[in-house]
Amino acid sequence: MPALFDFLRYASVAALGVFAGAMLTEGGVLVPFWRALAPAEFLRWYAANAERLLAFFSPLTSVSAVVALLAAIGSLWEGHPGRWWAVVAATLVVVTVASFFLYFEQANTSFATATIAVDAVPAELARWSTWHNARTALSVLALGAALLAVRQSP
Repeated sequence: MPALFDFLRYASVAALGVFAGAMLTEGGVLVPFWRALAPAEFLRWYAANAERLLAFFSPLTSVSAVVALLAAIGSLWEGHPGRWWAVVAATLVVVTVASFFLYFEQANTSFATATIAVDAVPAELARWSTWHNARTALSVLALGAALLAVRQSP
């Protein structure tokens, strides 16, 4: 079992690294692009690409969360020296996932279905960006905690 738990800790680092990188890319590339578009043009773009975004981010987010949770459970089970860092990583990624349901699910739907008023788009994109930046920070912190869990190996 120790080899499985080691694998899960390393897999957590890998998954969270890809996830944090994707979040940084979305915030550094897509969000500025979206904010540069005219509101009606943004809504057309988002409607055309919402399924692609969900198809990319949903499994990436889910895998990161599940692997981080399994790494934390395994680390606690075996009493690994880095177990508390693994728990911190799992907690941070769970909070990141929860933010989707607290804010992003409704906001993204309003963009995809164009149920948001066109004149409200710039303010909502600014709010979306703020939430995304917080979520990105959490994902980077989760990656750091997962790295510390691995570093604490006996």
